[in-house]
Amino acid sequence: MSTRTFRVTVRGVFDGLGAEQRAELLARASEHDVLHAAFTPEGHLSYDLAARPAFTFRFLDSGEAEEDILEATERAEAAAEAWLTERGYGYKNLRSKAEDLSQAPLGKRQRRAAAHGA
Repeated sequence: MSTRTFRVTVRGVFDGLGAEQRAELLARASEHDVLHAAFTPEGHLSYDLAARPAFTFRFLDSGEAEEDILEATERAEAAAEAWLTERGYGYKNLRSKAEDLSQAPLGKRQRRAAAHGA
């Protein structure tokens, strides 16, 4: 059986942040800029608190069966919740979206390469 790669996006909104928490997040904003966003096994957090209180975690996971995407999504949500809770950041409206890259449509270049056997 082959390994499948999953991308899991967990989105939410910071809620009830105190002035100190807000200042801490703003001070670390360059580390969490959306321009540096990447899907990683440990999860990458991005936000622009100056614009709005929303955040996004991006996780990279894997499994052997199509059903493993559900467990990958649960792990991603739990990891995001743990990160926020450990730091005392309130949040709400947590939701997830997962993608099995083996099921993703091929891009134009990928289709062309597949057609030419490269």
